[in-house]
Amino acid sequence: MPLSIISANRLRDGATVWRTASGDWAEQVQAAGPLDADALVIGLQKAALQPQVVVDVHEVPVTLEADGTPLPATQREAIRADGPSVRPDLPVSTWGARGGALPPLPSATSTSPFAGIYRYDDYDRQFLRDRAASFGAQVARRLAGELSEDEFKPLRLMNGLYLQLHAYMLRVALPYGILSASQLRQLAYVARHYDRGYGHFTTRQNIQFNWMRLEDAPAVLALLAEADIHAIQTSGNCVRNVTTDEFAAAAADEIVDPRVYAEILRQWSTDHPEFTYLPRKFKIAITGSPQDRAAVRLHDIGIMARRNAQGEPVFQIFAGGGLGRIPVIAVKLRDELQVHDLLRYVEAILRVYNALGRRDNIHKARIKILIREMKPEHFIKMVEDEFAAMLADYCVLESDVVAAVGARFIPPPFETLKAEPTEFTEALKRDRAFRAWVRTNTHPHRQPGYISAVISLKTPGSIPGDVKAGEMDKIADLADRFSFGELRVTHQQNLVLPHVRKADLHVFWSELVSLGLAAGNIGLVTDIIACPGMDYCALATARSIPVAQRIAERFADPQRQQDIGPLDLNISGCINACGHHHVGHIGLLGVDKSGTEVYQITLGGASDEKAAIGTIIGPAVPTEQVPETVEKIVNAYIAHRTEGETFIETYRRLGLAPFKEAVYGNH
Repeated sequence: MPLSIISANRLRDGATVWRTASGDWAEQVQAAGPLDADALVIGLQKAALQPQVVVDVHEVPVTLEADGTPLPATQREAIRADGPSVRPDLPVSTWGARGGALPPLPSATSTSPFAGIYRYDDYDRQFLRDRAASFGAQVARRLAGELSEDEFKPLRLMNGLYLQLHAYMLRVALPYGILSASQLRQLAYVARHYDRGYGHFTTRQNIQFNWMRLEDAPAVLALLAEADIHAIQTSGNCVRNVTTDEFAAAAADEIVDPRVYAEILRQWSTDHPEFTYLPRKFKIAITGSPQDRAAVRLHDIGIMARRNAQGEPVFQIFAGGGLGRIPVIAVKLRDELQVHDLLRYVEAILRVYNALGRRDNIHKARIKILIREMKPEHFIKMVEDEFAAMLADYCVLESDVVAAVGARFIPPPFETLKAEPTEFTEALKRDRAFRAWVRTNTHPHRQPGYISAVISLKTPGSIPGDVKAGEMDKIADLADRFSFGELRVTHQQNLVLPHVRKADLHVFWSELVSLGLAAGNIGLVTDIIACPGMDYCALATARSIPVAQRIAERFADPQRQQDIGPLDLNISGCINACGHHHVGHIGLLGVDKSGTEVYQITLGGASDEKAAIGTIIGPAVPTEQVPETVEKIVNAYIAHRTEGETFIETYRRLGLAPFKEAVYGNH
């Protein structure tokens, strides 16, 4: 006889709970009361009458062990019962459950410089405080039963609060990926006292806290506001966090500083009355370098800033890019848009999408689907017509506004330095490990004598993007010492100190070595992009983190990684593609096949100025075979490459055949 148990998440903290035979809720699956079909119907009805206690009530099919203990029949529910296996170092609870007095906020005593960071004023800061207080009132109404879950859900999502498998997750915005050392310490404070000791940096240049309690979320937003940080529009059908190049305002190849325009777009889109409830989420990226490090062609709107023949900044505009269920490369709408028309033109695109985008089918609601169904030429005409119909003085981005926003980005106090200081060149000569790290983990700076340094969050065996609270504090200290208190978050889930003196670089690297954060693997096979997968995410169909760990361990030898050379490997735990698998040189998509976790493999993707969607090479492979399969693909590349040829260049020259043969042989 089929048996089931009833599970839910506790409303106040999101903890996974199981309904007992007596009708109570327990945190241990062993206490759940097995039910037959008739009893299940009654149990679900009774559980539905407790909306102030639990949320997401659902049936879980089980088998019984010899002693009568219920065992969830699906992997997802087994993970919900046992917790994620990827963090054995997790404490048993958050501070909010333990109680006790909290120490003062880091921002209260911070002396960190704010060079490169957009400086909020009292008006900006009060806006964030008011927003946190407003959400606090909404949470109180939900806990008191004055709001139903259906009424409350869009409110919490607009404040970055999701319900995941084991708890609530708070997604905090790091606009265009820039933050100060003081802000990083504030995030470490949240991780230490309101989460379980760590944060997770994402491909959207945000940070997520995976063990947030609903009742603590307003307090967290209030304390983040004191450091000019928020979670506004990190979810919902609105314009999400605007992203940009992690080397903005530092890169030697940069033509236009994109930070100012990213900030203007952020301010313009925040709580925009017309675009707060779009058909679907909406993502914008901008870069000011000819080398696209912001993946602009994979966004709903992508912007390439450059200069025209007169030396004035202008924008190349793309629209309709995106990954997920239907991956699409964006189409170009304008080749040369003037600065004063930027907001007007973006608004024209959003107006057309808002009016015509589908709201009856979540899978067909993105702008990429609208453009495909309308045909690009018709969509472009509608945007141009909408733009032309605007009043001449409507939403013009005046030069004084650009200047005023730009003035709030205080430039670092750069020194006049030698381009190649003796300390740097001597360290390169004598220290092979340092030399290898510099080759992969640094980027040329526009200022002589400086360099941008990337801190890899992909030490083999670690979880891509995860950083412990103590590590955040230490990285913040390094930013103060070596980079004017400024950091960047990359969409590859790493951190950057953008302005390090070359003369100090060996000392900085030595500090990273002592912290265990000196992996010299940026852009190499172990620099894996991976979503949280089914260890955390309620939508995932596979566990991407353990796969990433096993691949990284297989290729852990630094010399071997260097010999392989540049290779983007991206992993997603479901079709939503948060791990950007479609645009990895090697992409892995975890899917559920009749209850078994398998991985589909794509090759040839790219997210740069030669953006491409990868091609599926054949049948999915079992999870346990993925590391070996990746090695077969890499070995095929090594066997066929010409001297100096990268993986993606070899693939583009030869196509799929040799790699498919390596994986499947004659089968």
